[in-house]
Amino acid sequence: MWTDEQRKKHKPQEGRYPSDVTDEEWAIIEPMIPPARTGGRKRETDMREVFNAIRYINRTGCQWRQLPKDFPPHTTVYNYFWEWTRYGVLDRIHQTLLEKCREACGRESDPTAAIIDTQVAKATEKGVSIDPVGYDAGKKIKGIKRNALVDTEGHLLSLEIIPANIQDRDCAAGLIEKALEKFPRLKKIFADGGYAGPKLASALVGLPVELEIVKRTDKDGGFKVLRRRWVIERTFSWLRRNRRLMAHYEALAMIALGFAKLVPRLINR
Repeated sequence: MWTDEQRKKHKPQEGRYPSDVTDEEWAIIEPMIPPARTGGRKRETDMREVFNAIRYINRTGCQWRQLPKDFPPHTTVYNYFWEWTRYGVLDRIHQTLLEKCREACGRESDPTAAIIDTQVAKATEKGVSIDPVGYDAGKKIKGIKRNALVDTEGHLLSLEIIPANIQDRDCAAGLIEKALEKFPRLKKIFADGGYAGPKLASALVGLPVELEIVKRTDKDGGFKVLRRRWVIERTFSWLRRNRRLMAHYEALAMIALGFAKLVPRLINR
């Protein structure tokens, strides 16, 4: 049954875009936006419009120069996005939204279990490619891998962009170590058969985590829901809803990482 509160929340916004953040979401994000620098000309750009513009590009996949004119100039938007990505602003926003998402699910903000996996994204033709891409011989794709660690609800805990030719098990230990710095209560990591073997097991010696391999035990083909592993596959589908993340368009892995961190469930509509 529709209530007045639900009608107000889902009411279409005149002349705006579905990717825009709501007033409730912006109230959480705004305090984490850096203030204007002292001295010089007073800041005239609306930071909410900058954030909405970045979300619009991420959701629609358009080029920076194709940004609609009702947003700030695309050069201004890109410069802010570059600074927020480089100096950790998006990291702080993602961390805050992650904690609020977990609390909304009735969980503590610091997880104790996680799932690890990678997602391959095809690289597009770019004039300049500063960070290299690789060739995944198994999937026959030239591009990058999104090396991800998510909690049991599917929220991103840690993410890195690596060339596609790197094996999953070779990059897992570093990702887990980075996650433990933010989430020291992590005790259990679920993974697929690609992470089995002594190489990763020896790399995790001394870390306070237990790695559990969840393998397919059936001999029949077709789709099967595998314990815990389906959670991170759903997270990858959330990322692919954003057209900027359907392929690897960026010359810098840092920029691709920034777009991926804009997809927590709280603002993923």
